[in-house]
Amino acid sequence: MYPPELTAPMAKELNDNGFQSLTTAADVETLLSQKEGTVFIVVNSVCGCAAANARPGAMKAVENAANKPDNLVTVFAGVDKDAVNKAREFFLPYPPSSPCMGLFKNGQLVHFLERRHIEGASADLIAENMKVAFDHHCA
Repeated sequence: MYPPELTAPMAKELNDNGFQSLTTAADVETLLSQKEGTVFIVVNSVCGCAAANARPGAMKAVENAANKPDNLVTVFAGVDKDAVNKAREFFLPYPPSSPCMGLFKNGQLVHFLERRHIEGASADLIAENMKVAFDHHCA
């Protein structure tokens, strides 16, 4: 587990931009199993690619999207262990990775970016990728 003084500013960055932190497995289960609507979930991380690419990309995607998901949520790897593990169950068959982000529609995972898609990609490229998914699934 990471110390809160290290992770709090990283979590706050997403929270200040409309993302709700889910900290329990029950919270994740309730939201991701909804049979109506869309959910954009970001698995936050302390790594450099989360700071440089994932968080800025996720925020830009939402900010610039014509069609936005109904719910914006985040779980923090290394902090919200139970919540992250529950989210990863919903991400199957994708292997665990952080950071990562997914879009759910009517309880089904319809778009997913693994860490390997985030590392080395610019925040703008990540944002554009997610905006295309929002336009397709959130219209």
